[in-house]
Amino acid sequence: EVQLQASGGGLVQAGGSLRLSCAASGFTFDDYNIGWFRQVPGKEREGVSCISSSEGSTYYAEFVKGRFTISSDNAKNMVYLQMNSLKPEDTAVYYCAAIRPLGRNWYLSWYTAGEYDYWGKGTLVTVSS
Repeated sequence: EVQLQASGGGLVQAGGSLRLSCAASGFTFDDYNIGWFRQVPGKEREGVSCISSSEGSTYYAEFVKGRFTISSDNAKNMVYLQMNSLKPEDTAVYYCAAIRPLGRNWYLSWYTAGEYDYWGKGTLVTVSS
């Protein structure tokens, strides 16, 4: 059974930090890339960051560049999202998801939720002002 379990959310003040974790199981981790998405009520899920499990390449949405860092531990099938300098507008439910890259240009749509194969339940991040 495929499982993606996001954890690490919580309440933090603006300017603070959190580290989210995504534990993956039930599929060959090295064959998939892992992305982080977030969603607030009434809005579409948006891509935050993605990492290539095989190459280590990373991708970020403009609104988190310089503040968030994605990393992975392939030996543990884990992906992390270090979030620094958090802002109230970062408040959302954060999800991790797995995408099997099809072709060299898979990264062009890393931020497209519909391209992902597996999703986990989210973890709530609340940033107070």
